[in-house]
Amino acid sequence: MTAESRSAESTSEDTGTMDTMSADAGVTTGALARRLGVSPTTLRSWDRRYGIGPALRAEGRHRRWAPADIAMVEEMCRLTATGAPPAEAARVARLRHGTDDLPGGQDRDGPEPDAAALPPATDAARSVGGGSGLPLGEVRQECRGLARAAVRLDAPELERQLTAAVERHGLTVAWEEVMVPTLHAVGRKWESSGDRYVEVEHLLSWHVSCTLRGMPMLLPRARPLPGAAPVVLACTPGEQHSLPLEALTAALGERGVPTRMLGAAVPAEALLASVRRTGPAAVVLWAQARSTASVPLARHVAGLEWGAAGARGRPLVLPAGPGWDRRASTGFPRCAGLSEAVKTLTRLYQDDAPPVRTH
Repeated sequence: MTAESRSAESTSEDTGTMDTMSADAGVTTGALARRLGVSPTTLRSWDRRYGIGPALRAEGRHRRWAPADIAMVEEMCRLTATGAPPAEAARVARLRHGTDDLPGGQDRDGPEPDAAALPPATDAARSVGGGSGLPLGEVRQECRGLARAAVRLDAPELERQLTAAVERHGLTVAWEEVMVPTLHAVGRKWESSGDRYVEVEHLLSWHVSCTLRGMPMLLPRARPLPGAAPVVLACTPGEQHSLPLEALTAALGERGVPTRMLGAAVPAEALLASVRRTGPAAVVLWAQARSTASVPLARHVAGLEWGAAGARGRPLVLPAGPGWDRRASTGFPRCAGLSEAVKTLTRLYQDDAPPVRTH
């Protein structure tokens, strides 16, 4: 191999593209691994153990994956991400996309598996690592498949997996145990890899947001509380992370609690005007970082009054997010996550509800 060809191959693999020198050359293992979100070692192992590999090898035994080979290994990834045993997933992938012959004359006696009958991941399934190059740690099985789809920039698969997680576990569990761990893993990878994973984070965040906003079509909702004051949800000035508020908005809507979602980076003047105009039962202020958590703003909102003299109202202010320092926000209720925030806010709409505790 000449220096020029080595340079061309190196450049192609570094950028993660699927470009090849010719139609017959196929795709390198390294490029395919980056596309699928698995390691090259995993692809070689699947080839050796299950016959999920390139049908042809170039001179010098370099692996080159043809379109049919790629379709087969993509099916393998999809099935294993849903919890199917690798051997069964490999047999189904070979049946659907080409040959079912194993390398080396391995014995494959026995009935062929039905792909629809492959077992889904159980609710308690956990996986250490993701096979996606992302630092997932010990997470639910669904996180691995979600991470792989995100790294591949596979939008249809992201939509399918996010919808399935909500329908299987409900919104709160899907958010706290599937969406958030995967989002955090992508964020950590982005921070440690320069700008290489920006597109992955953006695509995943967009589809999480779309899933949350589509909640009325996924899960049954309680009837809206007639005449009830709303909950206003806003990110503090300068705060751009609005996904947690979108999750809380969806969870409250599921319970019939009226909301007014203002979104990211709400200017203080706009927030105060919204509170005066709507007379909310509560105001949730989200801050992801300490630099955006404004205790003076929270106290100002808590001091707003409206209504006729003698019957004036004030909102409950709920500082939410890791940016709020516990000591600085003394006097406000605290919530550790979506579940606790939902409980705190829905209590406001219950008859004879006990007062909300503050710290």
